[in-house]
Amino acid sequence: MKQNDRGLELLITEKHAGQWLFSVLKSEFQASKPVITEWMNQESIQVNRTSPKNNIILKTGDRLFIDLQEKTESSVIPEYGEAEILFEDNHMLIANKPAGMPTHPNEEGQTGTLSNLIAYHFQINGEQAKVRHVHRLDRDTSGAVVFAKHRLAHAILDRQLETKTLKRTYIAAAEGKVTPKKGTVDSPIGRDRSHSVRRRVSPGGQAAVTHYKVQGYHSGARLSLIELELETGRTHQIRVHMASIGHPLAGDDLYGGSRALFHRQALHAKKVSVIHPISGEEIIAEAPMPSDLAHFADTYFS
Repeated sequence: MKQNDRGLELLITEKHAGQWLFSVLKSEFQASKPVITEWMNQESIQVNRTSPKNNIILKTGDRLFIDLQEKTESSVIPEYGEAEILFEDNHMLIANKPAGMPTHPNEEGQTGTLSNLIAYHFQINGEQAKVRHVHRLDRDTSGAVVFAKHRLAHAILDRQLETKTLKRTYIAAAEGKVTPKKGTVDSPIGRDRSHSVRRRVSPGGQAAVTHYKVQGYHSGARLSLIELELETGRTHQIRVHMASIGHPLAGDDLYGGSRALFHRQALHAKKVSVIHPISGEEIIAEAPMPSDLAHFADTYFS
């Protein structure tokens, strides 16, 4: 398979000769049925420089080309500013989200989000790409966020999120001495009916699994530095799970944490690991801590 700035090209050999087009798109490009349907509707598929009107049988020597460039404009408004890019190529991007900034707009025309900065980044670099976040972080949580640059990459990365091959590692400060030093919180999470935003551990909630490992402890401040990995990605998952075992995050007053030592939840998505949607290589991006959290960590855990 060859790549260029516009898309992907595959020369049909005996391996694929006699196979249906849609079958090859699924096996070689990991394209799902909805992605193939969108490509067909937008005439993004070409066989020998002609867009087929339906599924066809391929033969040796055919040249199959997929135009990955977006045919419709993104609804996210570009907003002047510089996003901290941790990794980028023609297919995906990983950015370091600042604390205090939403990942994406929640309503049409909203600005002030990381997605707006990514839209501006695409605009000034002449890229025709929709802003497609693969996962999100809470407003006051900083760290690595993965974006896809086209429909195929988004579908593949979204599948990795579901199959747990997209891995996210967090660092946090929790109140009290967390014991044991290594453990797993496996408790379903649902909405808190008494609060419009808060979540809680609930037997009828969605499955949620968090693994943690204690990295340090400050006896004077009674704070534990912990590293966490998620198997699932529920809203407020780390915050809910740590509070549920009696160790809310420092600064997280929504879940019982105190702001005496830190002004927001002390939580940072420090690393993300994904399998590249096209090349199949492992991509690991590490996000530096914001200055306030880095200073806080140095003060109590250096």
